[in-house]
Amino acid sequence: MIVMKFGGTSVESREAMERVAGIVDARRDQHPVVVVSAMGKTTNKLLAIAAAAVTGDRERAIHSLGELREFHLRESAGLGVEREVGSHFEELDELVNGLAIAGEFTPRATDAISSYGERISSIIVAAVFRSCGMNAVHLDSRRVMVTDDRHTQAAPMFGETNARLALAIPDLADKTVIVMGGFIGSTVDGVTTTLGRGGSDYTASIVGAGIGAGEIQIWTDVDGMLTCDPTILAGGYRIKACSFAEAAELAYFGAKVLHPATVLPAIEKNIPVRILNSRRPESEGTLIAAEAPSCADPIRSIACKRNITLVNIVSTRMLMAHGFLRRIFEVFDRYETPVDMLATSEVSVSLTIDTARALASIRLELEAFADVTIEEHHAIVCMVGENIRSTPGVAARIFCALRDIEVRMVSQGASRLNISLVVASADVGRAVESLHREFFHHPDPAAFE
Repeated sequence: MIVMKFGGTSVESREAMERVAGIVDARRDQHPVVVVSAMGKTTNKLLAIAAAAVTGDRERAIHSLGELREFHLRESAGLGVEREVGSHFEELDELVNGLAIAGEFTPRATDAISSYGERISSIIVAAVFRSCGMNAVHLDSRRVMVTDDRHTQAAPMFGETNARLALAIPDLADKTVIVMGGFIGSTVDGVTTTLGRGGSDYTASIVGAGIGAGEIQIWTDVDGMLTCDPTILAGGYRIKACSFAEAAELAYFGAKVLHPATVLPAIEKNIPVRILNSRRPESEGTLIAAEAPSCADPIRSIACKRNITLVNIVSTRMLMAHGFLRRIFEVFDRYETPVDMLATSEVSVSLTIDTARALASIRLELEAFADVTIEEHHAIVCMVGENIRSTPGVAARIFCALRDIEVRMVSQGASRLNISLVVASADVGRAVESLHREFFHHPDPAAFE
């Protein structure tokens, strides 16, 4: 069996779904289990509708929901699922009206309304597959994906989930193509939850690990993982293969083609993950495995994480005293704010965060024992590669390439497979271009295309 996940752009229309059907049909002998995202930007639209209802703009919410209903009914016309799709929108009508009356958008309500994108798209995709001659069935992911009740960012309960997956999928996949919605699950009590934005990738990996799939395929709208973010610098090279460790670093530091959590279940079960392009299925994509083939270049890719805030914490009172770092991280822990990078000396700490949601409260607590300065509008530029640890002079080449750009912070992880830098957001384009020119002037043809 293989698991094939298709993102929102891959199922954004009836035409796109029929293209997906051809891709899946060509791999029917591998017993594919298909995981799909919502159609296009449906989840964003649903959340905007809910926000309008809560803030009193009921008319706009009803109008927008009507447009969304018309779109889904139009794309599913003639497939025999119009009544099922319409029923889901009737439920959405009730939800939106309830939000307008309550005037409150709770995390549980957020999960409830945002789940409909995947619930509806998976029904339509299964119907498209049947119209293209495949024996396809829809499986509601909430039946098999069991999570805790931390709404909007639910964590899978792997024991129960794996048991349900093993019971529901293998026998069914022998005879049919199973289509599931990504991103969604439910608690033990049956309350709808979501895995967080980008969670459809995570769903595919959980399903793949749970059924012991031979491969997990993430189908998107690019040819695979690239040597740089194409939205920052065009002309990057396709990475033919990389390791799980490299992929995890790249995903965390901004490689949008892959959700950061995706590789974790795959790593545990040693299941290869392949990134492929649904618009160019002939491309070989990028293979992510436990060990990547050798590469002559020290850097595999350059990733960027934007909208970073730099927090500088200084306290001469803590000179020669223990517990400084503990006190700092207790504050960030209380406000559930993760730290990306850290640089420290005896009396000062600089760190980066990617959410300023609780920054005012964090700063207030830190100022009880330290001086705090905040620098916004920064970005992390991260160079990732297994060969960094065994190649001398990489840091020298980096700083030579960035000699005209101010670097505010530097970090190298304990694994020594990444070197990360903080630069001003305005300098990201120049930094990536200079680094890419330095390290990919003559890329190894065995590793890049």
